[in-house]
Amino acid sequence: MISGTSMDGIDVAAADLSLIGDELHLRPLGTSSVPYPADLREQLEGAMPPAATTAEVICRLDTRIGQVFGEAAASFLHGPGSGAELVVSHGQTLYHWVDEDRAFGSLQIGQPAWIAAAAGLPVIADLRAADIAAGGQGAPLASLFDALLLADADGVRAALNIGGIANVTVVGRGEPFAYDTGPGNALIDAAVRHLTRGEQSYDESGELAARGEIHQPLLERLLEDPYYRLSPPKTTGKERFHLPYLQAALVEVGPVRAEDVVATVTAVTARTIGDACRSHGVDDVVVAGGGVLNPTLMTMIEEELADTTIRTIDELGVPAGFKEAYFIAMIGFLTANGLPGNLPSATGARRPAVLGALHQGPRLFEPPPPARTAPTRLRVVDGSA
Repeated sequence: MISGTSMDGIDVAAADLSLIGDELHLRPLGTSSVPYPADLREQLEGAMPPAATTAEVICRLDTRIGQVFGEAAASFLHGPGSGAELVVSHGQTLYHWVDEDRAFGSLQIGQPAWIAAAAGLPVIADLRAADIAAGGQGAPLASLFDALLLADADGVRAALNIGGIANVTVVGRGEPFAYDTGPGNALIDAAVRHLTRGEQSYDESGELAARGEIHQPLLERLLEDPYYRLSPPKTTGKERFHLPYLQAALVEVGPVRAEDVVATVTAVTARTIGDACRSHGVDDVVVAGGGVLNPTLMTMIEEELADTTIRTIDELGVPAGFKEAYFIAMIGFLTANGLPGNLPSATGARRPAVLGALHQGPRLFEPPPPARTAPTRLRVVDGSA
């Protein structure tokens, strides 16, 4: 279970996982997406940087999100998740603390005790802290999933996820590595919500961007952000790419039509993704995340990477909109079996780390003996997703 940086709701996926030798088998069993109640999403957005907040607000949100996650888990257990032994919750990222090129903490809220109580199952949560304590960025956590899934690929291949923030994992150039390329949907969503006075929360089917034109001075101003010049490993979040950030740029360049603003921030996402993939000589890009549903964004990425094969992760058996939920399930399986869930060459950690903490539910969970062999590849086997 995960709510990403777009903060639009909870993605839930059920999977049957097994380790056979050094091959991890994942059988998708089903998915669900549960929207946040409108008032909860509004409260979340009001607590996000650069807004000021209080310990009381964070405490209330931690409980409320835990309850909503718990309700989603309990409902799902009556369907595709029936027979589940373990719930794995990423929660909702409220703040990712990065100073220049070093991460010091990452706060995911959604109290797991509420989830365990509602689901009646043990819950693994707090998935990023161990990697950060080992010197890593705590992200992109999808990098291990990506590296295992693309382990047998020829050439240089990239796994691209476009959520609120876009991240890329590159395999085929020595040790796999990964990093956040910059905003995915974060600036697009912020622009649309503001310019439509809240009537739209995202650019559905990329229609606003398609009606606009790229405003070159605004594009150049946004691409000046020093984040893009940092070397990986590096991570970022909505604590950097938010509405006031965009408004500050607009003050400098002057008035810009609403449709042109949306087209331009969409181009920022496409350009920074294109720059990242070109810089590593990527031959093949496998795309996942909500950005796949924005045809204007996808067209811009295809134009940026005209000589590169671009396809969605659906072709590899994983639903593009639920990749993050499935990799969270994978991390939980690894943790339950005493195996590391991070990829040090991607996050920058000094060592592999077992991720997360176990919160027991009414039915106690007895972890199996630690596995002796870590997986070197991931195979998605037949299932209904």
